[in-house]
Parts: sequence; C-alpha cells; structure tokens
Amino acid sequence: MPNRNLLSMHSIENYKTVFEQYLSQGHFTQEPKGLYEPVNYILRVGGKRLRPLLALMGYHVFADDFRQALPVAMAVELFHNFSLIHDDIMDEAPLRRGIPTVHSHFGLNSGILSGDVMLIYAQQYLLDAGDAPLSARLLKSFNRCAIQVCEGQQWDVDFERMDAVTIPQYLRMIEYKTAVLLACSLEMGAMTAGASDADLHHLYEFGRKLGIAFQLQDDLLDSFGNAEKFGKKVGGDIVRNKKTFLILKALELANPADKADLLHLMNTPTNNEQTKIQEVTTLLRQLNVPDLAKEERNLYHRQAIAHLDQVAVPDARKLTLYELAEFLLDRDL
Repeated sequence: MPNRNLLSMHSIENYKTVFEQYLSQGHFTQEPKGLYEPVNYILRVGGKRLRPLLALMGYHVFADDFRQALPVAMAVELFHNFSLIHDDIMDEAPLRRGIPTVHSHFGLNSGILSGDVMLIYAQQYLLDAGDAPLSARLLKSFNRCAIQVCEGQQWDVDFERMDAVTIPQYLRMIEYKTAVLLACSLEMGAMTAGASDADLHHLYEFGRKLGIAFQLQDDLLDSFGNAEKFGKKVGGDIVRNKKTFLILKALELANPADKADLLHLMNTPTNNEQTKIQEVTTLLRQLNVPDLAKEERNLYHRQAIAHLDQVAVPDARKLTLYELAEFLLDRDL
C-alpha cells in the first residue's frame, strides 16, 4: 500500500463533477421524445456513478487529461442503466432509487425500446472514443463484458428456482452480474490512455476482485447494515428469499435441525417480515456467518490490492483507486 500521506491526484468527487457536467450537455434531446425521454429520466436519477468514474480513473492512472475518457465513461453508464431498466422489467419492480421505474412511468414498451437504444448508443460512444484500432479493442472488451452480464443475470434468475445453489456458483454469478462491468470500466479507460497489456490485465483483475468484494459487502449490509447509512431497508434479501452468500454459507454449516428451520423460513411466505428477518439473522449469527462473510470479502479485497500493486506506475497515480477500494469496504455495518 502507498503512503497514506500522499495526496490523491483527484478526489472521487472531482471525477464525478466532471462526468455530471458532461452528462448534462444534452446528449439525448432529439426526436422522438417517446424514445429519449425515458433515457434522460433514468440518467437524471443519478446513483453512485461508480462505473463511469472507474473509466475516468483507469485513464488517469496512465495519462493526465482524463476527460479524453468521457465517451468511454458515458458508454459504461449507458450500458449499466440499460441493464437496470431491463432488470426492473424482469422483476416487475415499481421503484428504482426511490422513484417509479422507467416501465412503470412510461409503459412497458417504452422501457424495452429505450433500454435497447441505450445499449446501441453505448457502442456508438465507444466507436467515437478513438481511432479505428482503439475502437475495435474497446468494443471487443465491451462485448465480452456485456455477454457476461447477461449470463450473470440469467444465473440470478435461475437460482430463484433452484433448490440447491453452491457458493462457487453464487460467486460466479456475482462476478458476471456485477464485478465484470467494474473491471471492464477500468480496463477500457486505461486502454484509451495506451496502457500496456500487462497493466490492463492487473487493472482488470483489480476491478474484478474488488467487484466481488463489493457485492459480498452488500450482502452483509443488506442483512446487518445500518438502514440509514445503507440507504435502503435492511433485510430485503431475506424477505425476498434470495440465496446470498450468507444464506448459502449457513446452509453449508448448519446441523440438520437448523438447516431445516432455515429452509422453512426461506421458502415460506410470511405476513410478519420483521419476525422472519430477526429469526434468520439470529441463526446466521449463531453460525458465525457474518464473520465468515467478512473473511471472504477481505480475501477478495486483498487479492484486488495485490493486482493494483502490480500496475507499473508510481503509487501516487494509483492512490485514488487505493482509496476507493478502502471506501467501498468501509461502508458501515
């Protein structure tokens, strides 16, 4: 790890400010409004903007004018929000980030079509991000990632119907559904700056491992987090009977009686959500599952940092990524 007294080249908030300014320049003002209003609607809602920020940071590790990576940042933000629109349709979700989802607000057909055009524009922004050889490399990286995200989403859907899911299967699912887009964002930003193949590999692996750690932290926060700091209702995964790392680890460790109790709780509808959450989290604590999940999270975090250490630039150029890695895992339980 670098010296903590080093000043990061740019704060995370500075990257976000630059991207928000770029986003506000009216990229989708054309007709027909029925197609583009939903695009602007979901882009205005905001969120952490983690993926476009990673694209800018990936560029800035290797070159100074990170604004050159704004088209790449826009591409990954469009793709991420495209996936959210379609996920919400699949889940029949009424709300996203506290407001009506695109398909709830504009209708199902608009949700499908607007999501489709966002995916197409994501590819167009990559075509505009550099010369033909660079664009070809960016599209190859992007398409590989996009396929994996779709595969991860399908596994997530499949797991809801499967009686038995293994922890390796779950880890592969969250890698594809969440981690690979974080990794690809870094990779494409660095690619735009001319990074070497070796550095691209280590930066991608940093993002992939960090993404898995990030999702494991989300699993922990969903069941044991501070609701005010987490930003959403604690226990939602339990209420929805999701097979998270915590539940799968508990099923692996539990004696037959406790396993039967947990399976009953996770497969039986209830009108008393708080009682269900309390009973499940009590059993998870008895099995020491939160600490085991933290160990797994920390393992992936250490592996991520080891790859970042190998990126062949001075530590000062990587400091913001080190800080981001710590921030993502320091979210309060």
